[in-house]
Amino acid sequence: MSWLLVLPLLIPLTTGILCLVLPGRTAQRVLGLAGALGLLAAGLALLAQVQRQGIQAVQIGNWPAPFGITFVADHLSALMVLVTGVVAVAVALFALAENDQAREGLGYYTLGHLLLFGVNGAFLTGDLFNLYVWFEVLLLSSFVLMILGGSKAQLAGGVKYFAVSLLSSILFLVAVGLLYGATGALNMADLALRVERVHPGLLTALSMLFLVAFGLKAAVFPFFFWLPASYPAPPAMISALFAGLLTKVGVYALIRVFTLLFTHDTGFTHSLILWVAGFTLLLGVLMALAQGELRRLLSFQLVSHIGYMLMGLGILTPLALAGSVFYALNHMIVIAALFLLAGLLQRLQGTTVLVRMGGLYRPYPWLAVLFLLPAFSLAGLPPFSGFWAKYTLVAAGLQAGQYGIVVVALLVGLLTLLSMGLVFAEVFWKEAPEGARSAPGGLAGLVLPVGLLAVLTLAIGLWAEPLLSLSQTAARELLEPSGYIQAVLGVSR
Repeated sequence: MSWLLVLPLLIPLTTGILCLVLPGRTAQRVLGLAGALGLLAAGLALLAQVQRQGIQAVQIGNWPAPFGITFVADHLSALMVLVTGVVAVAVALFALAENDQAREGLGYYTLGHLLLFGVNGAFLTGDLFNLYVWFEVLLLSSFVLMILGGSKAQLAGGVKYFAVSLLSSILFLVAVGLLYGATGALNMADLALRVERVHPGLLTALSMLFLVAFGLKAAVFPFFFWLPASYPAPPAMISALFAGLLTKVGVYALIRVFTLLFTHDTGFTHSLILWVAGFTLLLGVLMALAQGELRRLLSFQLVSHIGYMLMGLGILTPLALAGSVFYALNHMIVIAALFLLAGLLQRLQGTTVLVRMGGLYRPYPWLAVLFLLPAFSLAGLPPFSGFWAKYTLVAAGLQAGQYGIVVVALLVGLLTLLSMGLVFAEVFWKEAPEGARSAPGGLAGLVLPVGLLAVLTLAIGLWAEPLLSLSQTAARELLEPSGYIQAVLGVSR
């Protein structure tokens, strides 16, 4: 059933087009939610197919690989598509309750589903040039979403976001061109066979170009400056979509190319990735502690925790890669929940500046619990899903003798807990500052998607074995790419 591979692309594309042509915002809202639910169902079906039959590949137009356009779904791709559907449903529910008529009238639903179209295309594509094309789809749709509404903050953030994304795309295109010149191939499975004939020095230089290009998109050290300047600018429903999905596309691309293509000198390339992971972890969380605005603080936390995903890639053992996959999937859910919650708090108190917030614990104790669930998961406390992700990475680091990054990872977990504790104290525990306002109306619809994501991260923590097992399978496929190559080309390495 190869059509399952293209459903995660066709559903958001069709939904986006229909939202553009259908009159009436009510129809667009219903269709937007239906499209997100359809994407979630397609993700579940695709993962079940990969579970039953192994890695799936389809050649568009029946052109044989490596000459045509190839889509591939292994466990990593299928899991990323599935969690993209989870985030999409939560954001669609939040958007329904937010009822932002101005942005809906400017094409929010069309642009949002085109963004999902680009994200899933990047997860499923089987060749590097089409990965570049999907990045451009992402860039265009996300940039318009970023500035939708045209506030000064949005325009300022959008300019930074577009400039950095454009630079990343140019570097990526140059890297793809040079790699094609060295190998004569663009299909990733074909490249995995051909890179062995490239001079190791040239291959290392090319790997650094890809590391910079994808590192910019993933917002890792030292390229993370653009993210906290742009993600807090748009409304919460857009920020949550960006935080949950966009940086994970960069992380996914790094994991894919540095396990499939650039494994010739892991002593250099992956050790460098490990250093990048450490600095990203530490600087991100330290900057988060210095912030006085909630969404900017969460943006730096987002940066910091990208480091955990790179940590497993740098260690490059089956357990470490399983930890990276688990952490990426968990973080997509947790960070989206926290950004949506920031939007809920802004609706309630009219601001996300921490010194102007407060006094919410007594009237809204349930809201405090709703914050603590994803906050504790982000910090890695048991029994939440973040604990198992961090535990897996720390165990892998200890097994590999990478004690330095283990110390950094544990320290960042403590600093994350401190950061979340300070937010809780400012928003819920302290008395409301003089002049602070509260607007309790219309919260039920906003609470629902946040609650669903929060309960999901708790459920994953209590029943971690299924997701951990899937992550381990994904890690084995990454470290043993013969199955990927066989599915695409019909030959083994």
